[in-house]
Amino acid sequence: MNLRYKPMPSDLAARYRRREPDAYGLIPEVNVSDGQGMPCRHCLANIAHGDRYLILAYRPFPELQPYAETGPIFLHAEECEAYTGGEAVPPILSTSKDYLLRGYNADDRIVYGTGAITPVDSIDARAAELLERPEVAYVHVRSARNNCYQCRIERA
Repeated sequence: MNLRYKPMPSDLAARYRRREPDAYGLIPEVNVSDGQGMPCRHCLANIAHGDRYLILAYRPFPELQPYAETGPIFLHAEECEAYTGGEAVPPILSTSKDYLLRGYNADDRIVYGTGAITPVDSIDARAAELLERPEVAYVHVRSARNNCYQCRIERA
């Protein structure tokens, strides 16, 4: 199965860079990266030492509902190109040994039994396995330790 790794939408990233309110109605905070594990959810690469970045609350779901988790993410403060690697595992997923993968249905609800901590070198295989299930519309990649959203995986 061909997979597609998707970053946060560019129009949403642009809104946050204009300092429009985040998912909690707050203005994104501006910081300077120390170069240690600040993954941008738009270009899906680490934010380099000395670069400015935003911290904000992000809800990667179209509307509020019980399964619409919201959490902190990082975003380059200056414009960056959206990740276009598509089928390749994004650079941000090389910063940890494993991640939580979880399937969601077309109604943006968790498909129970799909969540599993997955080693980086098994992400493609696990995502493909989940997406073979007809009830799974897409997969989230989240931090295995903090549950922070990283990116979305869909069928290509």
